[in-house]
Amino acid sequence: MNTLRTYRPLRAYVVDMDELRLLSASLQDAVAKIGDFAFLKEQRRFAFVANRFVWECATGRNHGPFARVRSGVHFDDVLSVRRRNIRTDAPDAVVDLLAVQFTSRDDGAGEITLEFAGGGAIELSVEAINAGIRDISDPWRTRSRPVHGEQIAADDGL
Repeated sequence: MNTLRTYRPLRAYVVDMDELRLLSASLQDAVAKIGDFAFLKEQRRFAFVANRFVWECATGRNHGPFARVRSGVHFDDVLSVRRRNIRTDAPDAVVDLLAVQFTSRDDGAGEITLEFAGGGAIELSVEAINAGIRDISDPWRTRSRPVHGEQIAADDGL
């Protein structure tokens, strides 16, 4: 099966827990540079671009070629942002996104947490789940499939 032939650009809006779980699965093992994350305080938006592994074309396959694609992601209704074990003074540092989680409060607001390999995290205090993802490039081939517990080679993901 030709991975690039079966690829369909991802574009989704996320407003509930089930959709957030799908977003998290789509972004698992996405790699990005720290400088590609931004909190647009006036717009109450947190946005980033990342090279996501195209999991939907890799199902049931252990051997490549596989694919990655550049994706834009945003979270709206963001009140504040906290970083844990993330060096903002190193904009070219590469992070590997493992999961996107939501912890709800009684009023429906809560925290969305982007969890990275190595223990880093970005926590977004939000009024509600309100996010989107859109593939913004053509996919490109990559030889390897992400393996958890190992670093992704910089030439493979970026």
